[in-house]
Amino acid sequence: MDYSNYSDKTVLVTGGAGCVGSNLVRKLSSYTGKIIILDNLDSSYPWNIPDAENVNFVKGDILDDKILKRVFKEKPDFVFHLAAHFANQNSVDNPEHDLMVNGMGVLKVLEYSHMVDVERFVYSSSGCGVYGLDSKMPFKEPDISISLHTPYQVTKLLGELYTNYFHNLYDLPIVNARFFNVFGPGEVPGKYRNVIPNFMYWAMTHQTLPITGDGSETRDWTYVDDIVNGLMSMGIVEEAIGEAINLGSGEETPVIGMAHMVNELTGNPEGIAYVARRDWDAKTRLLSSIEKARKILNYHPKTSFKEGLKKTHYWFEENWENINKSVEF
Repeated sequence: MDYSNYSDKTVLVTGGAGCVGSNLVRKLSSYTGKIIILDNLDSSYPWNIPDAENVNFVKGDILDDKILKRVFKEKPDFVFHLAAHFANQNSVDNPEHDLMVNGMGVLKVLEYSHMVDVERFVYSSSGCGVYGLDSKMPFKEPDISISLHTPYQVTKLLGELYTNYFHNLYDLPIVNARFFNVFGPGEVPGKYRNVIPNFMYWAMTHQTLPITGDGSETRDWTYVDDIVNGLMSMGIVEEAIGEAINLGSGEETPVIGMAHMVNELTGNPEGIAYVARRDWDAKTRLLSSIEKARKILNYHPKTSFKEGLKKTHYWFEENWENINKSVEF
């Protein structure tokens, strides 16, 4: 893919200190003129922010108009909106805050993006969220659901409705990126975090890995570099404008298989334990169709799950001191 469209441009990445954001910024820094990261560091850390001359970090919240005026004064050409209240259990426990960040926050960033006439607005939606039990497998983009099980799923769909509204009324060039089970370097473990970084941390500290359910449940785990490649393409491919596009691996991996692989990688002798399924966790399978991404973006995931897990383990080893100081369960 030719990324010359990013040359000498200004890019705003909200949530740029997180897993997807930090990896996106790291790749963008080789192609573009100036990158602004806006992140409140509620679920990310300064040590995870890429160190590059053209990267500027602003600590602040997407709900704060003063901060938004400050970053949009730079008139970004591209906006990658990755900031979010994450994730399912967190939204169940804190539904009002989830609505403010994933609803009002998206709306505010869209309003400012419209005012400065951005060239592209890429929104991080959730393939694990907008498809329901009534959606056909593998999940294809038209088959979204309004029968959802958590506030996070509701507000991720709400974000897509807002981006579509700005596209339909104001012709704002938006793309909705539906992520599936992202994992990889830059994802710190902790309360309300994803299963892979938590399992990696527990295994490296010789703890039993808790399986919610019977372990046969599957997920479409997608390595972060593949997600970043999809996002980079979404920013410049004209045919992507106005579209919702799945970014996944297109493959299912059983949770029990993932747990055994983590234990094997880390040499964890404690094994696994089965615990009760969470009330909201109704999906026993997740599998994306990535046909649309292939057709429009020339998107082809390059990192196998096993290789991605090895790279994640290596990142944990290299950053263990910072990770261990940051973990909060």
